[in-house]
Amino acid sequence: MAAENINRPEESKETKNFIEEIIDSHLESGRYNRVHTRFPPEPNGYLHIGHAKSICLNFGLAKKYNGLCNLRFDDTNPTKEEVEYVDSIKEDVNWLGFQWDAEYFASDYFQQLYDWAEKLILEGKAYVCECSQETISTNRTTPTRPGIACEHRDRTPETNIELFRRMKNGEFPDGTMVLRAKIDLNSPNMHMRDPIMYRILHAHHHRTGNQWNIYPMYDYAHGESDSIEGITHSVCTLEFEVHRPLYEWFIQNIGIHAPQQIEFARLNLSYTIMSKRKLLQLVNEKHVSSWDDPRMPTISGMRRRGFPADAIRDFADRVGVAKRENVIEYGLLEFCVRESLNKKAERRMAVLNPIKLIVTNYPENQVDMVTGVNNPEDENAGTREIPFSRELWIESDDFMEEPIKGYHRLFPGNEVRLRYAYFVKCTGCKKDENGNVVEVYGEYDPASRGGNSPDGRKVKSTIHWVSAKHAAELETRLYDRLFTIPAPDDAEEGKTFLDYLNPDSLKTITAMCEPALAEARPGQFFQFERIGYFVPDKDSPEGQPRFNRTVTLKDGWAK
Repeated sequence: MAAENINRPEESKETKNFIEEIIDSHLESGRYNRVHTRFPPEPNGYLHIGHAKSICLNFGLAKKYNGLCNLRFDDTNPTKEEVEYVDSIKEDVNWLGFQWDAEYFASDYFQQLYDWAEKLILEGKAYVCECSQETISTNRTTPTRPGIACEHRDRTPETNIELFRRMKNGEFPDGTMVLRAKIDLNSPNMHMRDPIMYRILHAHHHRTGNQWNIYPMYDYAHGESDSIEGITHSVCTLEFEVHRPLYEWFIQNIGIHAPQQIEFARLNLSYTIMSKRKLLQLVNEKHVSSWDDPRMPTISGMRRRGFPADAIRDFADRVGVAKRENVIEYGLLEFCVRESLNKKAERRMAVLNPIKLIVTNYPENQVDMVTGVNNPEDENAGTREIPFSRELWIESDDFMEEPIKGYHRLFPGNEVRLRYAYFVKCTGCKKDENGNVVEVYGEYDPASRGGNSPDGRKVKSTIHWVSAKHAAELETRLYDRLFTIPAPDDAEEGKTFLDYLNPDSLKTITAMCEPALAEARPGQFFQFERIGYFVPDKDSPEGQPRFNRTVTLKDGWAK
């Protein structure tokens, strides 16, 4: 592409992050005349919120610079990878709102990677080592001490190529030999002290079957895969910064196109763990129901819980791109979710902790239909009709026989507004033999229909309600944070992250809901007025939706 056709973002006064500044310098200098990124997950688990940030960054850079972004699966470890994970990753990326320009697998390049390994062997830059993993680790010593060369390091290229081909042919058992790059045993960077390139692994691969008996290591395969695809900017998290010299060494010594690796701080979120190993442990040990359990930080779990894709993109944008590790408050993610749902969620009324309110002066067999607004933030959302009758369900904490200071809801002698309906004045209550209130009594003002009194009198509180005879009794799952402390990975001595699991992360109750909620379908968003945001779960039977609480209306943890 000619220099005058370089694709640059439109001029903007917005502050650019350091990655964009690097890209701009590359385009200005002519090092690259295009931008090509990639998102390269290993298909050994479901993606989580940390991956979402990387997805938004890589695809976002490609879009900003009118470039390309590949989806590539780093499938070099067949013992941990499954087609299920490949499918889930594709679904997650699409759901977040992105479409890759090309789809690849590291396994697409196994033959080319093997050929390049032979090239390095014949040039004396790689050798077959028969040391145990323990011996290899010991011989690397420490960053301040020279490494120790093993007896295999000075084998001839002819001997090494013969052994490597026999490894490929499956003549040796797992763990007996590896191929190592011959670099620098005195380097202070331990990754440069003759790293392993290939190991013997007699395992079935989800794409190549039993074709291969040796598999490349990530550090060997990754840079070459980037090069083959023509990637210009290989964006990864900070832990790979020390791997960058090795990334560049392989590319330079093979003599192929050189992408620029750029590292950024990964996302660390409070009250959350990001380790795939630990997330898998939660699933395998049944601490959660599945990878997409709504309490999990996986993208599929958040989707099932009702987090909108645009909220996660907004969260990634607000977090930004940094060079230093830091912890982001979980409350920021919830804030982004509320911001999104407030605009799109239809309002409904549901009572989670019901007590009966009897409107004693309302005719026993009469039913009125009052009009409810579906979403005050969206004038096109319309209205709905809600049945009103003599007996209503209200929240038990909306009545207090002896009110505390500042309490403005129902108590004897006080008047409140019933949402969309009438003013009601409390006249008393009924208790059981244990002194618990079981019914609340009140009288309504027929002239206040719609929630306004013709004489202009004011009330200080509005409460929600559901007609008792019309209520739909629906299962409601109240999800909360999975851990009780902000940093579950930082366990006290003698404890693990499992010791901080929140016993109240899931409560299942039967809610009394307005009848329209019985018609809800997965994929719809609702605000249960005064309570929180909810979505029907994908496991809901027909006509009997089970609701997942996405998030409360306010951050209760902040208190």
